[in-house]
Amino acid sequence: MISKISSSIEASIEKIFDGATIMIGGFGAAGQPAELIEALIKHGATDLTIINNNAGNGEIGLAALLKARRVKKIICSFPRQSDSQVFDALYRAGEIELELVPQGNLAARIQAAGSGLGAIYTPTGFGTELSKGKETREINGKNFVLEYPITADFSLIKAYKGDRYGNLIYRKTARNFGPIMAMAANHTIAQVQEVVNLGGLDPESIVTPGIFVTEIVEIQ
Repeated sequence: MISKISSSIEASIEKIFDGATIMIGGFGAAGQPAELIEALIKHGATDLTIINNNAGNGEIGLAALLKARRVKKIICSFPRQSDSQVFDALYRAGEIELELVPQGNLAARIQAAGSGLGAIYTPTGFGTELSKGKETREINGKNFVLEYPITADFSLIKAYKGDRYGNLIYRKTARNFGPIMAMAANHTIAQVQEVVNLGGLDPESIVTPGIFVTEIVEIQ
């Protein structure tokens, strides 16, 4: 019998190894898998590369992971804001590496990885510092930059409900990066508010098919 329901949050996280590349869903606090991040901090894996939309808020969630000095590099589109003091301090001290990726490019590159594409051409960033050293091409009179897919060893995402096959539905804006990150990682761990019986999810509402999910953790 197929069942992707994990015995515990600790059992799911313990597979993450030092030096791993991890995608973490969320747009700020919306859709951020806070409990999975907390378990990752307790687990102790270090030297991590994190892929996220931003670089943490306040001193909780992703910011807490940075504060614990577990992250060597972050790939994100929006690293600095009024409450990003943890990242700010680490970056100014030279204790964390930043790869800045425009938000649309970030999503497109993650989606490219999940779709099995070799690379994409995007107009965003052409003629700026972000395109230096990258291949460019003119297509139909418009300039583009070649960007490569972003993949990861693990993705940690948050969904609303799931079943034992790993099918997921999301709640409103908490959906954000979750679906594409699930597709682009080798091992996807999803925390859900509720695990329902097979058939309990409307097939037309399923956003992430279970084929892209490795484990589900119910956190109420």
